[in-house]
Amino acid sequence: MALLEQWRKVAYNENTDKGSLQKFWSNYFLLEKGIYEKLLAEPDVAVSGTVKELAEKYGTDVFNMTGFLDGINDSLKTPNNIEEMEEDTVVSLDFDKSLLYKNMIDAKADWLYELPQWDEIFTVEEKKKLYKEQKASGTIVKGPKVGRNDPCPCGSGKKYKRCCGR
Repeated sequence: MALLEQWRKVAYNENTDKGSLQKFWSNYFLLEKGIYEKLLAEPDVAVSGTVKELAEKYGTDVFNMTGFLDGINDSLKTPNNIEEMEEDTVVSLDFDKSLLYKNMIDAKADWLYELPQWDEIFTVEEKKKLYKEQKASGTIVKGPKVGRNDPCPCGSGKKYKRCCGR
């Protein structure tokens, strides 16, 4: 069984009691925070290695490193093939700083996007701008409502009620 499949089986198991699952995630979030603190200390260094090597480097086990890789994958410049990942698979942690920050905001992970290491990477204005961009990206803007007697927006020249409004 691939590492990611094992991770998801435990992390998203609906049969696990709430207390155990909450403890699992609390421990994971602390571990994740520690890894990000180390990564963000040197944001321009492209870290890579096998899953096992990275787990050892960041003081965790392969299982939790798999969860971390699953979480950061959308923020990488070149995503890793995490679906078939095994212990000896070489992966990269070369992340896009802006994208990572926005994804942390999207995940509502304030313990991550409020890390002091971000202050060395972005100015306060840049962080505010990225925050606003991310929040605005989830906002749905509806176009103007077409009245039944208005010309049809498809361009047919007919009234909406006689064309696309049927």
